[in-house]
Amino acid sequence: MQKLLISIMFCATFVLGCSPHQLEIQQGNIITDEMLAQLKPGMSTRQVRFLMGSPQLNDPFHPERWDYIYSLRQDGERVAYKHLILYFDGDTLSRIEHEKGDD
Repeated sequence: MQKLLISIMFCATFVLGCSPHQLEIQQGNIITDEMLAQLKPGMSTRQVRFLMGSPQLNDPFHPERWDYIYSLRQDGERVAYKHLILYFDGDTLSRIEHEKGDD
């Protein structure tokens, strides 16, 4: 009887362990509404970097443009996507473009 109980517990553990599980995958810079509310034209590059962190993409041919990209996938499907583009004139933030989708 004890062997049967152990066998049933082993089988149940094996079956439960084989169930498919998809991970939540976050990529890029997290961009919150609070961060966006604080971001204003006229800020210095240092202030922007302190608030937003380092940009995800930094194009050496366009140093006046910083790209922040965030993507979240759950169960293999994209559920959140944000793309923030910041333009600088010298050391000063001059323009903000925000593309938001899927959330």
